[in-house]
Amino acid sequence: MMRSSLSASLRALACVLPVFLSSPALGDDPPPAARPNVLLITVDTLRPDALGWVAGKNSTPALDALAASGVSFPAALASVPITLPSHTSLMTALVPRRHGVRDNGQVLGPSPGTLAETLGTSGFTTAAFVSGYPLAAEFGLDRGFEHYDDTFRSARGALERRAGDTTAAALDWLRDAAQPWFLWVHYYDPHDPYDPPEEHRRSGGRGAYYGEVAAVDSAVGALLQGAEKGATTQPGGSLITVFAADHGESLGEHGENTHGFFVYDSTLRVPLVIAWPGHLEPRRVDAPGRLVDIVPTLLDLLSLDPPEGIDGVSLTPLLKGRDQEIPPALLESRRPWNSYGWAPLTALSHDGWKLIVAPKPELYDLTTDPGETKNLIDTDRRRARELQAMLREAKSLPEAASRGAVDPETSARLRALGYVGAGASKRDQPPANLPDPKDRIEVWNLLGEAEGAFARGDFEAALRGYGTVLAQEPGNPYALARSGMAFLEIGDAENAASRLVKAVTRQPDQPEVRNSLAVALTRLRRFEEAEEQWAELIRLQPRRAGAWAGLGNTLGLAKKSKAAVEALERAVELAPDNPEHRVRLGFAAFAVGRLEQAANSLEQAAELVGPENFPHRASLGILLLRQGNLPRARLWLSRSQPTEPDFAAGRIELARLEVAAGNREAARRALVEALQAAPRLLDNVRQDQMLAPLLR
Repeated sequence: MMRSSLSASLRALACVLPVFLSSPALGDDPPPAARPNVLLITVDTLRPDALGWVAGKNSTPALDALAASGVSFPAALASVPITLPSHTSLMTALVPRRHGVRDNGQVLGPSPGTLAETLGTSGFTTAAFVSGYPLAAEFGLDRGFEHYDDTFRSARGALERRAGDTTAAALDWLRDAAQPWFLWVHYYDPHDPYDPPEEHRRSGGRGAYYGEVAAVDSAVGALLQGAEKGATTQPGGSLITVFAADHGESLGEHGENTHGFFVYDSTLRVPLVIAWPGHLEPRRVDAPGRLVDIVPTLLDLLSLDPPEGIDGVSLTPLLKGRDQEIPPALLESRRPWNSYGWAPLTALSHDGWKLIVAPKPELYDLTTDPGETKNLIDTDRRRARELQAMLREAKSLPEAASRGAVDPETSARLRALGYVGAGASKRDQPPANLPDPKDRIEVWNLLGEAEGAFARGDFEAALRGYGTVLAQEPGNPYALARSGMAFLEIGDAENAASRLVKAVTRQPDQPEVRNSLAVALTRLRRFEEAEEQWAELIRLQPRRAGAWAGLGNTLGLAKKSKAAVEALERAVELAPDNPEHRVRLGFAAFAVGRLEQAANSLEQAAELVGPENFPHRASLGILLLRQGNLPRARLWLSRSQPTEPDFAAGRIELARLEVAAGNREAARRALVEALQAAPRLLDNVRQDQMLAPLLR
């Protein structure tokens, strides 16, 4: 989705006018130095030791050069090892428990404020280019950006965009961007599965992962070159570049193959670089800065006030070579609870020590044991108590409500459609005596193997894998949900619904479970139940266009055509470039007699995909014919192809048009094509006074 606003021009004007009015020509003091441009680069799933400047194991020349030009932190800390909540913490300077986004798929509400909003109101032109579906605009991080590009393609079983394509889109925007600008560019490539371009492949056990990192490095190099050139096109212009990962990757450490499950440093330690040539002397800082510290640090460098009540602190003293005490890092992963029904994990890291709160607690001396292999919880009780006290203090501020609460506009729309429930079910806090995730790592890896089969399209193998887990844990919500989705993929809607009903009972706030259950119920023609699932999904993700489209489709099948139109209109509002939503809206509008809206929707869909690729040319022609638009009708009817469902009916209408125009041979050809596609129409044609003569 790409959006831009007139406010970009107004903000650019707001930056220019004060300078003009205070120019020496008017007798005032010279204008202050131009405010620097800001480039934020984030890379998904990037371990620090995958970078040359940190460990020397992988060639990353562009990022190595960036680190050498700025202040580098090889061991910064993310708050959570999951993409959306980690980026939300970075953009708000709040830990997840305070901004409320605890997992992918949740939604950032109208508060707290974001970095983009702060810079936007300070005169910056703002744009973002993200590369993975967890950061799609519908989840709320687009707030404050005038232009938010989340154009993804289906790749390797996920919705993402390759690094080179993201850089190209960002550079295209930069060419005409008004300064000063704030540009965020996010790369997703190192996320599993690892499949780097051939030219970046590496050998060895981590070769595929390192190759993905190398591909990002190449794209970052091109981005930096373009950004540096663009930043210096105005007098006094300069560029602050911030580079960070959102989280790391375990790659087998502690038995975890990927990330999001445990809270060890393998997935929470990230690289961080802040570069401002001519203003910050290059240096390496071993202190563990935090991602929540980026916003206050950047605003400090820009001489802007940070938001009140944030968790982050400015790292400016460290940037300038002075000592600084950094507050303890509050860490978490609620995914073991959210997805699997196991205990959530919380941790606190400070001054070289780390406490992990779990059913079996853990304490590590990171100075002597950076791999977190020696649990000292039973041998250093004093240290554990000190960290527990810090943890209580860190958690003393009120916890934000879990995101996903419906906004007023969506609530009104749902009420208008007849859904008056109180909203998505809110789960209770995790109960006591839940399994420790450490004791479920084998089950988790079994699920990972089943996921691999699912991603390959081997749904039978995936079902066997999920079945193995369910034999051990019959109520495992993840295995129930994913096996239900696998049944859906092989066309078994009955078994899919059975599994998904159980899963949604255990995971009422998981959007993808509700989405799949709604699809299964629709296929089973249990429309009222399906409608309720779509409504709950919309409450969880109000800006998910596919949810509104799904609701509209189900309403249409249930013969609730007017309500279907309203739901599909919202889908089109949210995703105006999606031709499928416009097609569905066109047919729904036709069902309630809105011929003009129907024809317009289909024509707009045809424009999006190109007339030669539009699969409903005959239907559009018939609609235009009913409106009396004969020239446009003839054009679309003549373009139709035998693969279209309304081809035969369209050819019949085209034959009538040609007869009326005196084109008997053209009419005969159209009639022959109609009867070849639908021989059953022959008896009707024989009784038609206009068409019957063409049979002779």
